[in-house]
Amino acid sequence: MSLTDEDAQFYRQTLEMTRKKIVDLNAQIEEELAKVKERLADLQARKNAAKQIYDGACRILGVENDLEKSEEQEG
Repeated sequence: MSLTDEDAQFYRQTLEMTRKKIVDLNAQIEEELAKVKERLADLQARKNAAKQIYDGACRILGVENDLEKSEEQEG
């Protein structure tokens, strides 16, 4: 199939536009992933702090830390 010069130019422009769009989308994906990773790290830190408080309360009360035991079974 032979393309006219006009058709070839159209497809070259299409390639360039879609390439730029893909690069832009990849950048947006990376930005969103960075935000998600930051949010997950924050949540994990908050969870760890809460677990320390829970563990301390268990020790003070002299009761078994049931959260620690259930996490060992899951992990």
